[in-house]
Amino acid sequence: MKKLLLAFSILVLSLPLFAQINMEDSTVQVIGYWNKVEKQNYKITETSYQVKNGTDTIQRQFYSYNVDVEIIDSTQHSYTIKWLYKNFEIKETWNPVMEKLIPMANNLAVIFKTDEYGTFQEVINWEEGRDFMKKSGELMKVEYKTIPNFDKFIDQVVAMYSSKEALESSGIEEIQQFYTFHGIKCKLGEELNADIKIANNYFSDKPFDGILTVELSQIEKDDDFSVLRLWQTADSKQVTDAAFEYVKMLQDTLNVPLMKREDFPPATNDIRTASSIDGSTGWVIYSIQTKEIAANNMLQINERTIELQ
Repeated sequence: MKKLLLAFSILVLSLPLFAQINMEDSTVQVIGYWNKVEKQNYKITETSYQVKNGTDTIQRQFYSYNVDVEIIDSTQHSYTIKWLYKNFEIKETWNPVMEKLIPMANNLAVIFKTDEYGTFQEVINWEEGRDFMKKSGELMKVEYKTIPNFDKFIDQVVAMYSSKEALESSGIEEIQQFYTFHGIKCKLGEELNADIKIANNYFSDKPFDGILTVELSQIEKDDDFSVLRLWQTADSKQVTDAAFEYVKMLQDTLNVPLMKREDFPPATNDIRTASSIDGSTGWVIYSIQTKEIAANNMLQINERTIELQ
């Protein structure tokens, strides 16, 4: 209820207003009606855990942070938006390096543009993200300096994030999640299906072919919000090929034993996203995304929630 009251206050203060929810035909079109210098604060929680043989949780990671989302410019056809990251808090991690890497993003700002609907377009200050990756890589080199050739491996990883396109596809997943549904128009209970490209998280700029399904699952007229859901599945063979090439890169750099391609286990990559969105302003009230990556009796589940404060 607190989030609905906050959303209502946005509704009252943001004039003129335009309804996104059309009850006559049970449709919703997600559009950002935002004002210059308008700002909202969100809490983001990231949880990852690995499950072996379907039942045994062997590793878990949990941390949270806040972002100030500010509209720094608004035109007839676009918005310029700044996300300022702060207040990182690590509750649990299986990787001690993460304890040092995660807080490094404190006070990091990402500035990007959307179109007039709020659909993500491009990162403006992508060089800052590139430099952040370089700084993180240097820290990891020092932390793992005893591993032969590890510095070469880190250089390869950092190089893959040195372009604007790579950072936009894999480096700002929480921002992509936030604006997933902006610009989409759906009818209650109907599914929209499409062939899409899905970001390749195996340190490659070649995306996977995938299938996308979007559904408007709920309209709350009195409280002025809607709930939209998305499912996307990447081509399993392409995911498996990418995983194999990643392991091969490790083998070449770190002399890790490598099995033959025909013996390499099939891999999958599935993503589910659900967001409740204010009907008059387009601000996200709550969003959750779950990503499942599976291979060889091992399932890694990454879950991210974004909640209006």
